[in-house]
Amino acid sequence: MAIFLTENSKVIVQGMTGSEGMKHTKRMLASGTKIVGGVNPRKAGTTVDVDGVEVPVFGTVAEAMDKTGADVSVVFVPPAFTKAAALEAVDAGIALCVIITEGVPVHDTAEVWAYNQAKGAKTRIIGPNCPGLITPGASNAGIIPATITKAGKIGLVSKSGTLTYQMMYELRDFGFSTAVGIGGDPVIGTTHIDCLQAFQDDPDTAAIVMIGEIGGDAEERAAAYIKEHITKPVVGYVAGFTAPEGKTMGHAGAIVSGSAGTAQAKQEALEAVGVKVGKTPSATAQLMREIMQGL
Repeated sequence: MAIFLTENSKVIVQGMTGSEGMKHTKRMLASGTKIVGGVNPRKAGTTVDVDGVEVPVFGTVAEAMDKTGADVSVVFVPPAFTKAAALEAVDAGIALCVIITEGVPVHDTAEVWAYNQAKGAKTRIIGPNCPGLITPGASNAGIIPATITKAGKIGLVSKSGTLTYQMMYELRDFGFSTAVGIGGDPVIGTTHIDCLQAFQDDPDTAAIVMIGEIGGDAEERAAAYIKEHITKPVVGYVAGFTAPEGKTMGHAGAIVSGSAGTAQAKQEALEAVGVKVGKTPSATAQLMREIMQGL
């Protein structure tokens, strides 16, 4: 089992014919993802040879879905055009839209989120500014390296792309049901809480790793949710224990004001509801290792 993405997922790539889109389309295909088409209005009706696989290019997401049965779109378009691409995916009613692009204006993301809600929230949006998600051995929608881990029973939700990769690698002997990089922007389509609930409901996920970072209150809200709704073991890591107060660090959402949003405050909130929190990514992996060995 997995969350959001399975071996049967049919994936299209918005912006496939661009350099980044093509590079990662090749990687996704190589990892077993069912790539059924690309979307580029200027190249509609053509096909692209992707390492020996002929992939058709469609003019719109709706056309691609109609012709291929696609249910997942991965967005590799520049920030200025990301809103239009995401709105098109929502209008078409695709089940999952994964927005890899970084530098998307927060107002644009908020507009897409609100539009999706108004349309009945039929599309799950992951990102922007994220590495996407992977169900090892089944499908890979985004830029997560497919060769660093295997299928297993750990669920992973993370704000950080590189920490996603590190955690997957460190726990590669146990493997993952699904790993989801939700992105580090202040407004994102899918939250820690969304993933926690999905992992709770997935019978083949035995335990959950949650990676957060300084800034905002997402981790505190996740802690409150864990207390009320999650019965599976959860371990956590919060990036930014040594970050200086009041300074924006890396991700757009990682800004601390006073005691709110600090790594220490987030750690305390999580530990108060029984989540074991590591001081480093490796220490966090070790906490999960001990849990998995005891299951």
